[in-house]
Amino acid sequence: MSAPTVPPPAASPAGASPRRRGRSLAQEVVDALTAQIEAGTLRPGDKLPTETEVMLAQGVSRTVVREAISRLQAGGLVETRHGIGSFVLARASRPVGIDPATITTIRDVLAILELRISLESECASLAAQRATPDDLAALRRALDAISAAAKSGGETATLDYAFHLQIAKATGNRYFVDIMAQLGTTLIPRTRLNSASFAEDDADRYAARLGQEHEDIYEAIARRDQEAARAAMRTHLAKSRERLRRAHEAAGQAGGDSA
Repeated sequence: MSAPTVPPPAASPAGASPRRRGRSLAQEVVDALTAQIEAGTLRPGDKLPTETEVMLAQGVSRTVVREAISRLQAGGLVETRHGIGSFVLARASRPVGIDPATITTIRDVLAILELRISLESECASLAAQRATPDDLAALRRALDAISAAAKSGGETATLDYAFHLQIAKATGNRYFVDIMAQLGTTLIPRTRLNSASFAEDDADRYAARLGQEHEDIYEAIARRDQEAARAAMRTHLAKSRERLRRAHEAAGQAGGDSA
């Protein structure tokens, strides 16, 4: 099985903070690979991209890549077999009791969105209070990556998830991160559903609308406005819930409840 390619980071806009160095740069590589593992792009037993492939995709040195792999090993995400490569390990049992494999219908996704509204609205508020300059730079890069992928017609769900995960990280509370990481891209409804069609919109306008909702969240966090950040996140997720509620009703009228 060929290893999936790690998506390269989006170029920073003019005036944005430059990429960090050393140990924090290694963590960015860890985050990129972890997002793929949590999303299921890299599955247990899959071989990671080679050091050279990660170097080219992420624009980092071999030393940084090796540090990132060491961190993944320490976190129990991968194992390295000498002379062969590094492989994704099966995750331990999930302590929170939510199995993403059971999220299979529109009703299930609606229930997850209800959870997200409470969870992520508070994440956004805390991020507005606690985010460091490095956190804000990482959020900016995540949004730029989503925008670039949308313009090129690429897949954006994993990048969308990475943006929401980064907000959780900016809270400084590892338990928010644990829950977000556990659910992976099951948090993003369009990985299962054609949300643009349910919104009765074309893909470009739908992507632009989502992009503006994300920008509103980021801008509130960046200006340290906790209430605006909470409200922007709640609005974003409530709109997703409403689109999917309509989809659920349509599915029920058609005599089915499958996503």
